[in-house]
Amino acid sequence: MMQIEVASLSEVGARSHNEDDWRQGVSGTQVYAVLSDGAGGHSNGAMASDIVVRTATLALQRTSVFNAAVLEAAMEEANIVLNAGQQGFKSHQRMHATVVALWLDAQAGLALWAHVGDSRLYRIRQGMAQQLTSDDSVVQQMVDAGFIKPEDAKHHPRKNQLLAAMGSEETPHVHVCGTPEALLDGDAYLLCSDGWWDQLTPGDIERTLRASGDTQQWLAHMARIVAAANVPNQDNYTAVALWVGNPHEVTRVGA
Repeated sequence: MMQIEVASLSEVGARSHNEDDWRQGVSGTQVYAVLSDGAGGHSNGAMASDIVVRTATLALQRTSVFNAAVLEAAMEEANIVLNAGQQGFKSHQRMHATVVALWLDAQAGLALWAHVGDSRLYRIRQGMAQQLTSDDSVVQQMVDAGFIKPEDAKHHPRKNQLLAAMGSEETPHVHVCGTPEALLDGDAYLLCSDGWWDQLTPGDIERTLRASGDTQQWLAHMARIVAAANVPNQDNYTAVALWVGNPHEVTRVGA
């Protein structure tokens, strides 16, 4: 059985309230983490992210089957429940949310993940950070098409415009890792909302991991970087960190 350590941290930033939501837990030999960033008129963003996270995690808790179809169905169920809650809302009040989920089987040593929107999942393997999700955003589409450079995306005026989100009138495409990937001892994972990743580089993620003794310290180091950026109207920023074994043992071997 692989040892998995989990921690989470969320800050309101410069906003009046927090519209991010997240949950992590254990069900048998499986470990899950789900994070959502909500948006909606009259503070309905907080309700949206709560519905998405609560519905998805309940779906994962009640299954004993670990495969991509179950994870995709959990995301789709969350979207259905969120849309059911839109009754009576006018278009400008409609609730939306991103979602990113990581699902691990500690006994089989396997990982699955899914997302909609621009909340991200990173994996740090042998000290190197890799973004496992691709944002459902106008700016990411422009980067993919070669219209702008990746380094220009951070300051693009349309960087917050999403192409897909939970709660949309059209059912969003859920991006799912189709085949479970092997967990390696020393892997670290980071789920985070855009308020978190927008202020961090892959180098920051790697450096803070090397300087941290556990998952909570790793999150605290990254959160200080976000806060130090002192961005006007800083969005809520939330992250969940998972360590498989001890990342430092692996990075020392590869150093």
